[in-house]
Amino acid sequence: MPGVMPRDVGAGADARCRCRSVSIVALGTEREASASGSAGQAGLVRSYLRGSGLVAELGSPAPSRLRARILGGVPLEVHECPRWDIFDSDWYTSRSLIGGADIIVIKYSVNDKTLFQEIKDSYVPMIKKALNHCSIPVIISAIGARKNLPCTCPLCTSDRGSCVTTSEGLQLAKEFGATYLELHTLNDFYIQKYFGGVLEYFMIQSLNQKSSEKMKKRKKTQKCHRVQPPQLEQPEKLPILKGEASHYDSDMHNLLFCCQCADVAFYSEDFSKVMEAHKVILCSVSQVFMLLFNVKSPADVHDSSIVRTAQSLFAVDTGARLLVPRGAAEPSPPARVIVKDSVFCSCLLDILHFIYSGACQWERLEEDIKKKLKDSEKTEHVLEKVKCILKTPGKVHLNPLGLNNLRDGSSHQIKQLYNTSLRLFFNTPVLADVIFTIQGATVPAHRAVLVARCEVMAAMFNASILQAMSLLICAEMYQVMRLQHICELYIITQLQSMPSRELATTSLSIVSLLKKAKFHNSDCLSTWLLHFIATNYLIFSQKPEFQDLSVEERNFVEMHRWPSNMYLKQLAEYRNYIHSQKCHCAVM
Repeated sequence: MPGVMPRDVGAGADARCRCRSVSIVALGTEREASASGSAGQAGLVRSYLRGSGLVAELGSPAPSRLRARILGGVPLEVHECPRWDIFDSDWYTSRSLIGGADIIVIKYSVNDKTLFQEIKDSYVPMIKKALNHCSIPVIISAIGARKNLPCTCPLCTSDRGSCVTTSEGLQLAKEFGATYLELHTLNDFYIQKYFGGVLEYFMIQSLNQKSSEKMKKRKKTQKCHRVQPPQLEQPEKLPILKGEASHYDSDMHNLLFCCQCADVAFYSEDFSKVMEAHKVILCSVSQVFMLLFNVKSPADVHDSSIVRTAQSLFAVDTGARLLVPRGAAEPSPPARVIVKDSVFCSCLLDILHFIYSGACQWERLEEDIKKKLKDSEKTEHVLEKVKCILKTPGKVHLNPLGLNNLRDGSSHQIKQLYNTSLRLFFNTPVLADVIFTIQGATVPAHRAVLVARCEVMAAMFNASILQAMSLLICAEMYQVMRLQHICELYIITQLQSMPSRELATTSLSIVSLLKKAKFHNSDCLSTWLLHFIATNYLIFSQKPEFQDLSVEERNFVEMHRWPSNMYLKQLAEYRNYIHSQKCHCAVM
């Protein structure tokens, strides 16, 4: 049997059906308009109800109405409308009837083409309008056996108007989104098994839909009257401190010109002082300076050209102390180095600037020397000397750093070489003038590097928050603002990493840190510490140091405390309610 199932079975039941019941509206008749011999024959729905085992207490309060109980007592009401003119005579009543239905059954005789056409053209639009886009299940029942089956041949058109074809019925069902049934006769099989099976399916779906909606409504009502637990708001965001970019290059440049901790002094041939520098920086880029300051011996270099460059270009004044004892804690007087080449000596400041910048600005060195000397031969002479100083042992003279072209794209590679060479002096007593003693172990270091990079070194190697605060006080005293900022950042980072248990048991006084930060004008740190105390109010309010806060500080903490007083009050009220009701707490 052909059939079309609905698009959304049982969905959209009328919201006005407040009780658990089923309402069926049956429209149309099973008989032809011209039939008169079967006037006493029971209708389709009545025949089903009388023969169904699911129905009990069948009654008929009116000729057009039928009441029964199905599925263990669920009320069922059937409205039968065999005449279609109800839509013409009383539109309000027919619209209310259609709107209150849970299932609609449309019946017509397959041998009454005229009535079918009238239903399709006139009454189907009215039913759609009454439904108002609701997805109520609709069953279209085509009843009867066709008396004169029309020929489907395109040349035969004489008999096509005598009965309703299957395709026409399917088309009507498609417009409704309905289920289409063909009942050739009203016997037990077609009524109970075929039509009844579909009708029972839709009745059960309707009841399930109503039960689901009723449960949702009940839950919504209960939720509205239930006492809700208080909502804990998020704590206030802590102030954000922006980090600063590295000042490595500028720090090394400043080290050259401030001359602090210098241990080398360059002189011209007439013994006039030209420039001061630092052995560890010079030796990190040149084998020549390693020879000059006895870091390496000629036997260690294995390149005679480097030895010749050191001997021909520089001379160490033997009247001064030339070497710093390895591992010595006290600095020695600067070594006096005589520059034998006067042209090279006149450009020494630019050359040292090039070395301190990481030996990575060759093009700038060329331009500076050209501007100063204004002589191409002298410029080439000085540049050749620089290449000899920077030469790597075993490499050709014109390529001192082992690069294919010193002028084209070699800056990055030269900088890498410089950084790698500087690491050679890390944790080694060579040229060291400072010794750190840590838990019995000694770590040699170099004053020049520590002075140039004291901010970063302080942030990296401080062992505790108290030491960082001590360093911050010194930084504020000497107005080293970047060092002060790094100490603030270090203290904040350490405090943020503390778990709550450690924060509750630590002997470190946060209030004491707050007062020191305020006294030494560390506004960023003091503001952050106040927020930190407020955010961890339940921990700090139990400590004796909490009483040392000033009235202004206490008011700030109480205003920004987390959790807030309002939340704790609401939580207490909710817990009292839960205990009084003897029910489970949704929060806990």
